[in-house]
Amino acid sequence: MDIVERLAGASRIGLGLAAVGRPGYINLGRATDLPAERSVEAMRARAHELLDRAYAAGIRYVDVARSYGRAEEFLAQWLHARPEADDVVVGSKWGYTYTAGWRVDAEVHETKDHGVATFTRQLGETRALLGDRLDLYQIHSVTPDSPALRDADLHRRLAALAAQGTVVGLSTSGPAQAETIRAALGIRVDGRPLFRSVQATWNLLEPSAGPALAQAHEAGCLVIVKEALANGRLAVGEHAPGDAAALAAALRQPWATVVLSGAATGDQLASNLRAQGCTGDPDRWAGLAVPAARYWADRSLLPWA
Repeated sequence: MDIVERLAGASRIGLGLAAVGRPGYINLGRATDLPAERSVEAMRARAHELLDRAYAAGIRYVDVARSYGRAEEFLAQWLHARPEADDVVVGSKWGYTYTAGWRVDAEVHETKDHGVATFTRQLGETRALLGDRLDLYQIHSVTPDSPALRDADLHRRLAALAAQGTVVGLSTSGPAQAETIRAALGIRVDGRPLFRSVQATWNLLEPSAGPALAQAHEAGCLVIVKEALANGRLAVGEHAPGDAAALAAALRQPWATVVLSGAATGDQLASNLRAQGCTGDPDRWAGLAVPAARYWADRSLLPWA
């Protein structure tokens, strides 16, 4: 796959801008991670600082989404100002619409719709910002009940996008990620597999998608790990392994192409990057895993801050 070839020799850690593309998110510790004044200008400056640091450290994959506030905009501005960064691989996602109006205390932060109309609108919005720099476009947070798994019209439109050179994929969420991934792997258009990438939550607390991600890798898909720190739960606290150890556990999975850092500060990014040199007993933290249903129930209670 072209993306895999382009990422050869780069860091296997990618940078996700979910935490800095909007003022509110569910990661722990945001009160101390981000400036008190979370203006558009302040968040843009933080995003650009992280992109500069990431690029200098060898990171070449950047993850954004339509629902990450102004993340696509911030990335597009950075790419325009850094023409030498033409080797950066850009992945975005559609299917959620940002609705918080740049407020942390919004009642609803994002709304989900996997229909053709949303795909068409959001692809246009993404193209208006990123143009031909969009390498990968994924359906955001697919679950087994998503109509995106059964909508033949949507599949044809996605296949047409893939024919133009953009890799088509999906991200997953919820306790049935493995079911979603396997269902997606079976979707074909004109006899060809539709989805060529999978982005899924895998971490020491919630490793249940691992076998399905191994199948996706075996089928030739790009596999991207998100939430390797469980929204900060594996990075802080007396019994947490720490960010580098948690990320290293994900990097050790033979099916993982890219593991995302969701760093909100330069120091966090530097600490995350130390995962690439971590050694030790890979089974040391195996006992942290909890049932998937419990993990996702706990995650749903994390406050936007």
